[in-house]
Amino acid sequence: MYIRNGDTVQVLVGEDKGKRGQVTAVNTKKSKVTVQGINVARKHIKKGHPQSPQGGRLDIEVPLHACKVALIDPTTDKPTRVGFRYLDDGSKERYAKKSGTSLGLVSPPKASRAKKA
Repeated sequence: MYIRNGDTVQVLVGEDKGKRGQVTAVNTKKSKVTVQGINVARKHIKKGHPQSPQGGRLDIEVPLHACKVALIDPTTDKPTRVGFRYLDDGSKERYAKKSGTSLGLVSPPKASRAKKA
């Protein structure tokens, strides 16, 4: 999956469209991401619950599907798609498709992927 914990994303669809937030959790099996302050739902809790002994309502961030958010490009500060590429030493990195800026390494160098001189 191209989105990771700590990335800043922008919501593309829904009632929170246009809002930005940081990714707090990623579920790769279901392709879902939880974004801080986005897609908040209320959960009602009875008295005596360990989270809230007095009872009441809790605000919970509900996961969004990963296709509904776009990563923010660090250089242009706009939403962008993400690609993967191999560097000369054989390491794999994520990059922003609009500007070509590196978003960090994904895997360490592999001799089989290194470019021959």
